[in-house]
Amino acid sequence: MPRKKFPPKTAGSRLISAFPIAKVGDNIAVIERMLTEKADDFQTIDYVYVIDEDNALKGVISIKEIHSSKKDAAIEDVMTKKLVFAHPLTEQERIVYLALSNGIKSIPVVDKQKRLLGIVPFNVILNVFNEEVREDTFKFGGIFHKVGKEYTTIKASASTMIKTRLPWLMIGVLGGTITASIITNFENVLSTLLALAAFAPVLAYLSDAVGTQSETLTVRSIALDPKLSLKSYFLREFAVAIVLALVCGALLSTVALFGWQDLILGLIVGVSMFLSVIAAVFISTGFPFIFKKVNLDPAVASGPFATMISDVATMTIYFVTASLLLVQFGLM
Repeated sequence: MPRKKFPPKTAGSRLISAFPIAKVGDNIAVIERMLTEKADDFQTIDYVYVIDEDNALKGVISIKEIHSSKKDAAIEDVMTKKLVFAHPLTEQERIVYLALSNGIKSIPVVDKQKRLLGIVPFNVILNVFNEEVREDTFKFGGIFHKVGKEYTTIKASASTMIKTRLPWLMIGVLGGTITASIITNFENVLSTLLALAAFAPVLAYLSDAVGTQSETLTVRSIALDPKLSLKSYFLREFAVAIVLALVCGALLSTVALFGWQDLILGLIVGVSMFLSVIAAVFISTGFPFIFKKVNLDPAVASGPFATMISDVATMTIYFVTASLLLVQFGLM
């Protein structure tokens, strides 16, 4: 299958074909001679990949292992048969994960019949890692543009940086406006219990912090495992959210209770914090899956967009909870 047919940012688009290959049945002496004679033809010499007569990948052996093995040893007796490999359409981020998690320098790429198509070498893996880290760093800050030498924060023009940053900051302005209108609509609640105003920034910060953690983990998990189960992941995150919400709610409630000597304030703050953290986790976990479902980059769900939704949800929960409890206790 020609390389040009593979989509960009996949293993197939990153593979090379000039690397050491041995056949099942070859011995170490034959392989060493091949490495010496053809060294200049290879783009990389980290491993020798072993194939059978059908070109199916059967094993791999490092250059160090070759030189430490007996000359008359058959390659199938000393090669590693537990293989780590990728398919042509495997996302390039997955390639980086496979290399780092298994401590190997290159990843073989095979088709459905496990026939060896090529490998993704170490220098390409490093380049992909660098590209993905820069791209994700920009996206988490709400900056969406190409990643390349001409697009770095050092070399990009002022107009380019403005065009890539301003649109998403406008979403932040929209979110701030909505949040301000929510607070305005609950002026009667604030006038009844003014101390509520002191805790609004704390709730917003903590829910944002928890949400950012969830976004980061979810986006990374989806990138590393495109077939990640929505149900099982949500169940795990729900359990995590409950514990985080209980701890944050209890701590903030205790601060309000002892710092302001107000039981009702402590109850309002604690319940609001509990509900806000759970909402933040679900918002931050859900958006990446939604974006993935509609074939958009899940990382777009991060940064200012998710922060805006989380802030609006937090303030709504806070003041609705305050209104209900103040009415319940006969203070409104």
